[in-house]
Amino acid sequence: MTDAVKNFNLPFSSLADVEQFETVSVDERIPYQTVYDALVARVGASADDPALIAAPPGDPMGDGITISYAQLLGRVNQTANMFKAAGLEADEAVTHLLPLCPQAIFTTLGAEAVGIVNAVNPLLEPEHILGIAKAAKAKILVATGQALSPELWEKAAYLIENMPELKAVFVLGGSSECDSEKILPFDQSLAGHDGASIAGIEGRGLDDVVGYYHTGGTTGVPKLAPHTNRMQLSQIASTGFGMGYTTDDVILAGLPLFHISGSIVAGLVPLLNGGTLVIASPMGFRDPLVIGNYWRLVEKYGITLLGAVPTMLSALLNIPIGDADISSLRVGLTGGSAAPVEVLKAISEQSGVPMMEGYGMTEVTSFTTMQPQQGEARFGSVGMRLPYVDIKAVVLDDSGNITREVDTNEIGEIVMKGVCVMPGYVQAEFNQNAFTSDGWLVSGDLGRIDAEGYVWLTGRAKDLIIRSGHNIDPSIIEEALHEHPSVELAAAVGQPDSYAGEMPIAYVQFKPDMNATVDELREFARERIPERAANPADILILDAMPLTGVGKIFKPALRQSAVSKVFGAELEELRKEGVGIEITVDNHAIHGTMATVAASGGDEAAVRAQIKEKLDPYTVRHEVTWSS
Repeated sequence: MTDAVKNFNLPFSSLADVEQFETVSVDERIPYQTVYDALVARVGASADDPALIAAPPGDPMGDGITISYAQLLGRVNQTANMFKAAGLEADEAVTHLLPLCPQAIFTTLGAEAVGIVNAVNPLLEPEHILGIAKAAKAKILVATGQALSPELWEKAAYLIENMPELKAVFVLGGSSECDSEKILPFDQSLAGHDGASIAGIEGRGLDDVVGYYHTGGTTGVPKLAPHTNRMQLSQIASTGFGMGYTTDDVILAGLPLFHISGSIVAGLVPLLNGGTLVIASPMGFRDPLVIGNYWRLVEKYGITLLGAVPTMLSALLNIPIGDADISSLRVGLTGGSAAPVEVLKAISEQSGVPMMEGYGMTEVTSFTTMQPQQGEARFGSVGMRLPYVDIKAVVLDDSGNITREVDTNEIGEIVMKGVCVMPGYVQAEFNQNAFTSDGWLVSGDLGRIDAEGYVWLTGRAKDLIIRSGHNIDPSIIEEALHEHPSVELAAAVGQPDSYAGEMPIAYVQFKPDMNATVDELREFARERIPERAANPADILILDAMPLTGVGKIFKPALRQSAVSKVFGAELEELRKEGVGIEITVDNHAIHGTMATVAASGGDEAAVRAQIKEKLDPYTVRHEVTWSS
């Protein structure tokens, strides 16, 4: 493995370099059948090198523990043997709700070695977590105990109560919950198992599923994307090439393991290329102490990669580097959602390294495009395709089939095909529109590809704001507002309009101790937005932008807020007449966004008729419930 890994660190400046890399097949570059085999080979080359460094919880700058590659393999073997002893079969899943900690890494790699890992966002509501675990057919649960987090243990207890099919539950950081039969202490149980090898794992292969990763968002039970050994092994080569990972790299692990950025891009790939992961806090980048000490952490550990989601980059711009030595940084990478160009420029200038943008999805294992490190940094682009994946922009018909590939720089829907692409969602009902008839994964993202192969995303197909038939890309509004010196985050969505269908509006979060008036922001944006129709009809100031568990702006919440505001205004006259009106907006499995109007008081038939008259002109569906 050593020679192959050295070959990953090749120049990446153009598509020609990608094509040159592909002259050696992925199977030759990664000659293993399983991720576990690749880990064993890596340990053979890096046994005494540090694999993990974990700071003391609550003290990111404190001196923690170092786990070598040989020690990591031993813990992975023990964890896998622990799961097998609990009855886990190769086609069964281990669901875990763990924060960032060494045991989460042991669980991930140990579960993949003998079964399937299913990391779940612990911030989701209990019923959503239950839905994911049941969809994954989980037979083992790993969770934090009450001593570490009463809230998370309450969620684990909910799963235990509602999943009698669980064979075992392993609890981290507590013993009061353990009953010595089914609910067991993680660390003590781990210590009782062999760390030299794993018994009985022969026969696992490239196309065996080793991971179930849920898609983003928090409404309904998310789709589960399966990862195979082949998919994850391909990323050791392709993302390893794109990032230029070597044994000299040290990465600050701050993104959660239920997301591909934390588990694959900045987790599995650097580890299996011989790098070191630094866990500064169980909360990762959600810990204010990590953000506040970010530049000092770079100096302390010699961090080489400035990796973060766009919202975190905005926060880092407010943290002075001071006298911290950050010369170890060699490159920056962001992704997960569109990054404002002004933020990319500012963080590149602040850090002294080019902040590059990449693009990927849960369904494609990791990143599939990346700005070339030695090439031209085109801010606003997500770079060019990585090895072993094909990407194109197309026009799709109503059945989801490709009618034509669009011209250079013409906007189309992005589709992908390659060894990194999932075979299909776990829940079969979601696969109907996931692929074209000839096997291309439909991303749902709009974009264009320029003459040099750079991909420029222009928005989500479903995120387009359609005003009187005119398609408005929300990013042009967001980019304009991000140029304002007081704005930290901006997000544009469509607000229901009875005439135009939708009108563009924007939500804004200010930088600490800064502000501006709505009129000032509106005028500022109007001077910079190239399309008159895209000028926001309203700008709303938020104390905090709604974010997903991995720091992406959660636009469904903003759209729901916009619907509630408009419908509330329409029904204000009824309120003044003494009718009780409460509006809730949520996601409906069939109809999408759905408003529920709970009404009371007055003549029911008359009130229902008035609500219907007021709200029927809108494209957003509504229903009325009545209480006497």
